[in-house]
Amino acid sequence: MLSRWQVVQLARHPQRPTPLDYLERLFPDLVELHGDRAFGEDPAIVGGPASFEGRAVMVVAHARGRTPAEQDSRRHGMPRPEGFRKAGRLARLADRLGLPVVTLVDTPGAYPGADAEARGQAMAIADSIEAFATCRSPVVACVVGEGGSGGALAMATADVILALEYSFFVVISPEACSSILFRDGSHAAVSAEALRPTARDLVQQRLVDELVAEPAGGAHIDPGRAIENLRASLARTLDGLVAQPVAARLERRYARLRSYGAPAYAP
Repeated sequence: MLSRWQVVQLARHPQRPTPLDYLERLFPDLVELHGDRAFGEDPAIVGGPASFEGRAVMVVAHARGRTPAEQDSRRHGMPRPEGFRKAGRLARLADRLGLPVVTLVDTPGAYPGADAEARGQAMAIADSIEAFATCRSPVVACVVGEGGSGGALAMATADVILALEYSFFVVISPEACSSILFRDGSHAAVSAEALRPTARDLVQQRLVDELVAEPAGGAHIDPGRAIENLRASLARTLDGLVAQPVAARLERRYARLRSYGAPAYAP
């Protein structure tokens, strides 16, 4: 059994498939839409209409990049306000068109630069959360790697959350938590145990609905198999959600969001 800190390290493995890999395999005909219609384009968020298993969908994904140059240009998947506004714009477009929404979450968090704060980072995150929360179309969030704080939450407000076996979702990174509690970052492993951020922990806390199996050793060992496992889980989940009456599904989504924080997990 891996420790929680080992799971965090696996989720950050440099050869782990990124959302861009999932997009290529699961949504090969994606028509990427750009811009937030307010400030500009953010390459840390990729999205647009696509087809999945014969069904038209709207997909929105963090984009960390693969090569060092691409990672720098995409800021390792850390969106600025225009990225979050683009995500919200695509969720509202999906609502108007009646398209189910799929998000792929993998980010260290929202971009922390002064320019992002000056352009309303917190408001943009809140707006994205509202767009996904109120979307009348089915929404499925897939955590495929690192789910970092508000940068991940902005795209994980959904009817169902799927999470890869060695992914994690946490309000603050173990390193940052360590720097606050212990005044240095050397106790990240201890902080990870306290935070309980892994997908398995979150299933037990009823914050994640389904654990998607990874190949032994992690998704980077056999990316194709990991992607196909997510395909199967996502197809089954979308079939179930699309079959539900809209009013009933929205009521369940509201109840789900209201249940967050309820005591459901004993250490």
